[in-house]
Amino acid sequence: MGVINRAIGGCAFALLVACGPPPSPPETVRAYPVTSMDGVLTRSGVVFDAEQSSDGNGSLRLDGPGSGSVRLFETGDLDAEKARLVYSAKIRTEGLTGRAYLEMWCSFPGSGEFFSRALDMPVSGTTEWVSQQTPFLLQAGQNPDNVKLNLVVEGEGTVWIDDIRLERVAL
Repeated sequence: MGVINRAIGGCAFALLVACGPPPSPPETVRAYPVTSMDGVLTRSGVVFDAEQSSDGNGSLRLDGPGSGSVRLFETGDLDAEKARLVYSAKIRTEGLTGRAYLEMWCSFPGSGEFFSRALDMPVSGTTEWVSQQTPFLLQAGQNPDNVKLNLVVEGEGTVWIDDIRLERVAL
């Protein structure tokens, strides 16, 4: 890590420069393109919608009042320590009075469950397809035996979710 100092037109600038190898590209751990209800854990209030989709293959639609987490998928055991897990999806809303965002739970043997939520970018009202993601940082020795991918919906309205994926970025 280095600092480059520069003066331009009487103004001083400092630029922080990272030295070393470039970051690793993300590796897809699991992808859920949503072409049916196959594998979806919560069935109550969730339907497959062939008409609305970010990728042309359909999406999951949630109608009505939402009051918490909707369990979508679980990964089972992962080999992902010393990495950043990134849960991403495309979300669309119509008339949502509250907010919707992604939620990821990582379960560790003997330690319990810990979560990450995309609270910095919730969606509400009426939106077109929006990309959303939430990361979870895994240190050396932290290897989840299960990762839960959820959608939290608070309020009334319609929410669609599509192109769900979990990626791993090595640290």
